[in-house]
Amino acid sequence: MDGKNIEVVVADDHKLFRKGIRSLLEEFPLIGKVYEAGNGMELLELLKQLVVLPEIILLDIQMPVMNGIEALKRIRKLYPLQKVIILTMEDDEQFIMHMISDGINGYLLKDAEPDELEEAIVKVVKNDFYFPAGLAQLVLKGARKKNRIKPDLPEFSEREMEVLDLICREFTAPEIAEKLEISPRTVEGHRHKLLDKSGAKNIAGLVVFALKNNLVYLK
Repeated sequence: MDGKNIEVVVADDHKLFRKGIRSLLEEFPLIGKVYEAGNGMELLELLKQLVVLPEIILLDIQMPVMNGIEALKRIRKLYPLQKVIILTMEDDEQFIMHMISDGINGYLLKDAEPDELEEAIVKVVKNDFYFPAGLAQLVLKGARKKNRIKPDLPEFSEREMEVLDLICREFTAPEIAEKLEISPRTVEGHRHKLLDKSGAKNIAGLVVFALKNNLVYLK
């Protein structure tokens, strides 16, 4: 990523908050154009008009006309590869897990520090996912509450498990390729197989699947 090239849409119905986030984003070295939308419907109209989709959508949940949950569902149907970070004050574990299963790439609390916002955007662009510190503990806690009987897990090859472990440790595809001495194309093949076998919608969901089922252990 050279120069200012990460384009972002901020979708939030609170104008002062939206303008504040936009001003903050424009100070980050890697951020290019920043767009705004006041609700989910405005966001979808904006995406329809853009010739090139933005790299990141920062999406609020509670909005009039169309809320963030409905907007996310429509985005996943129309633009399945679009990267979405939820910006919310909601820190309930069930809500977060639900949003991850719906296909978000990451979530960030609205009281996060500016540095974390920049980090979240960069990591989602590079790795397809970002979660705040402590998510692993949240996922494990939720998994223990739900059921003690583990579901039948798909069979993963030794190589797929190696790739899964490195994905969860935030290695990019080129970094995984170099570490395992395989081609980036082969890494992508393994990623697709992991997504297919796990039933995850994206890498964020795959990471949560791995954590829930104790397939990886992150410090």
